[in-house]
Amino acid sequence: MTVDVVLPCLDEAAALPGVLAALPPGFRAIVVDNGSSDGSAEVARACGARVVHEPRRGFGAAAHRGLQAATAEVVAFCDADGSFDGADLVRVCAPVQCGSADLVLGRRRPVRGAWPVHARLANLLLARRLRRMTGLPLHDLGPLRAARREALLGLGLRDRRSGYPLEMVLRAAADRWRIVETDVTYRPRIGRSKVTGTVRGTATAVADMSRLLREAAA
Repeated sequence: MTVDVVLPCLDEAAALPGVLAALPPGFRAIVVDNGSSDGSAEVARACGARVVHEPRRGFGAAAHRGLQAATAEVVAFCDADGSFDGADLVRVCAPVQCGSADLVLGRRRPVRGAWPVHARLANLLLARRLRRMTGLPLHDLGPLRAARREALLGLGLRDRRSGYPLEMVLRAAADRWRIVETDVTYRPRIGRSKVTGTVRGTATAVADMSRLLREAAA
């Protein structure tokens, strides 16, 4: 079964060749250029990826544009910065493909030098709030995940910023999806981070996700 892999991308030209080369057979890349100025789109095309453009800045905007562009029955989401091992996509997608889960989240297991302390702490606190709210035994709100395309489109996701991954889980939980985690390797990213690698970016992501949690609890 072919899987479309959505890769939101903002200035990831240095990482893309390795990321795309590491995709397993049957996994088809959709690189969503979110306004790159370093030639990321051209690099992605040269590596054989399909490229779509999303002019509105934001992780959620790019991720959702990729979802809309996908045609495979199963869609995965992955960062384009080289922090994830493409081989882990097989394990993440397998429960969805075989019908034993509706949404699979990659629980990051960092190697040395990956995942700054401030970002890891923010993820820990948000995941704890999510567990209390949903009762799901989840530990990570990371972007590596997989689900069926039509089901994802049916969730009606609205966030176009950093809250997109959390909104997906909240809406899926409300619809009683079978949501599970599986361990994935998390490595130091290639190049400069625009979000969790900076304190400001992490604070923005936490603010976006906290707003969604408050709205869901209201």
